[in-house]
Amino acid sequence: MIARLAILFCQVLIFIGIPALLALLCRWLAPRKYWKWAAFACTLLLWGIIAYGVYVGFEDVEVQQVEYVSADLPKAFDGYRIVQFSDAHVGTFKGSRQWMLQRAVDIINAQQADAIVFTGDLQNLRPEELEPHIDALSKLHAKDGVFAVLGNHDYAIYINVDSLTREKNNERTQQLFRQTGWTLLMNEHRIVSRDSDSIVIAGMENWGEKHRMPRKGDVKKTLSCPSPLTTRPFVVMLSHDPSSWRAKILPECDAQLTLSGHTHGGQFSLFGWSPVAWTYSEWQGMTYEGPRALYVSTGLGGLIPFRLGMPAEIVVITLKRDK
Repeated sequence: MIARLAILFCQVLIFIGIPALLALLCRWLAPRKYWKWAAFACTLLLWGIIAYGVYVGFEDVEVQQVEYVSADLPKAFDGYRIVQFSDAHVGTFKGSRQWMLQRAVDIINAQQADAIVFTGDLQNLRPEELEPHIDALSKLHAKDGVFAVLGNHDYAIYINVDSLTREKNNERTQQLFRQTGWTLLMNEHRIVSRDSDSIVIAGMENWGEKHRMPRKGDVKKTLSCPSPLTTRPFVVMLSHDPSSWRAKILPECDAQLTLSGHTHGGQFSLFGWSPVAWTYSEWQGMTYEGPRALYVSTGLGGLIPFRLGMPAEIVVITLKRDK
């Protein structure tokens, strides 16, 4: 319900609200006999920008190359490559946009990653959206596998249904995640080995500071299941919402690198600034707190098919040992 209202609000804003505001501004600022023409020209320009964002900007995707250097990284993992993608929202890649998801899969596979990680929001609203895309998603492959966590949209909380239906939707979503062959981490971790060395890929369930965000993430449980970590390992933590980094991950564990998504970079940027900066202190790229770091991906898709100055991204993270 909330998602539908958000889309309706955007449509009303684009076709009624902003043109009306432009008309008022033009009437106030432009010469009296030209203000109507000025308002008309501004509205056409606005609609042109929106059309560009929907039909050109939303189709753009970039591969970001990132390095993370740590003294804690075991020697055998120097140069280890992780490909991160996030916020696919595959329900938007339907009909004429279906090729975009297949392109993303091809790009990810072309990176020849040691591991692929997905940091949440595979669906928009319902698990049925995933079904037409399972075959494409199951073609993702990496030496050590594909690891994933759930995002807030993957809990189907934005549709008005009873608790039993919501529970069934959640079960179906998780089933479809696993049907792709991915390892779905729900407050769990896996140990990846190279020779006698190892690192940990951990996946925490969604935890967000904002209203109506699921708070199922449990850091301590994540690092104790399936087996307790008795030494201080190198940990790559997957957590959909970046607000969990400062609120939960930094104070409650020693994970060196956290990978998140969720913000989409606002799907809009002007001279490097996005409105999402008003609500998230970490919303794009790499942030450091001492030697520990958070990378926030701007995502692959979006509930609303629009991007301007904030292209979709696939991130190649190379782990380097600090010598």
